[in-house]
Amino acid sequence: MWTEESRGRVARIERKTKRYPCDLTDEEWERIAPLMPKPGRRGRPREVDFREVINAVRYLVRSGCGWRMLPIHFGPWQTVYGWFRELARRFLFQTIHDVELMLDRERQGREQSPSAGVIDSQSIKAPHSKTRGYDAGKKIVGRKRHIAVDTDGRLLMVNLTTADISDSAGAQVILDGIRKRWPWVKHFFADGAYDRLKLMDKASYLDFVVEIIRRSDDQKGFKVLPRRWVVERTFGWMIRWRRLVRDYEQRIDVSQAMIMVAMGGLMLRRNARAVQR
Repeated sequence: MWTEESRGRVARIERKTKRYPCDLTDEEWERIAPLMPKPGRRGRPREVDFREVINAVRYLVRSGCGWRMLPIHFGPWQTVYGWFRELARRFLFQTIHDVELMLDRERQGREQSPSAGVIDSQSIKAPHSKTRGYDAGKKIVGRKRHIAVDTDGRLLMVNLTTADISDSAGAQVILDGIRKRWPWVKHFFADGAYDRLKLMDKASYLDFVVEIIRRSDDQKGFKVLPRRWVVERTFGWMIRWRRLVRDYEQRIDVSQAMIMVAMGGLMLRRNARAVQR
């Protein structure tokens, strides 16, 4: 919801960046500059400005434009794309997101690593992907985003599959990987699609508890269900970045990097604003 305060905040960001609202402010750049790759000791001196590279990638994900349609003042799109792939290969966008997530939780007076999460999935069209599947329930040909978030909606992990993979099968990969990144998570909330024997057996083996939040049998119309609504809000945060409205990437790792750019940008701006207040 727009208010006079939020309008003023956006105006101040635009005055600082002087170009686009998605550009890094000075405070945001100071937080992530130490994470940028250091120049090598040999060879030609590096001329690329990493702040402009990050600005260009954020502009692309936020606006939904194509690589060749990047504004010319960001530099050659080939340079931006090449460094995007290199930074994604180094898991830089994931690192920025995870660090800012922990700082945001700490700022809210919580432990850096969560102890509970919510699992859900979203089927989305993927017109250019190399492999696609058909989700008969949603009638969508494309990919499926299986995500786990904490109880406030911060993204903990994402698993991208073809759309024909079931929710419970995608969640098994989440359970396998989340222990390494967030070792204190013990409890998950999910809907009825995750009440499957294989998933429950795997959760028990890995010492997880998966609690199923069901709809009431006599429920009519829309009703907010406890715990489950936060993951739906996270999907809403994602598709505000127009590149994520559909999955335009051929490769799954590139698509996952785009998600980390978006959610990391959300965490980064939230923390930078909190410090300024």
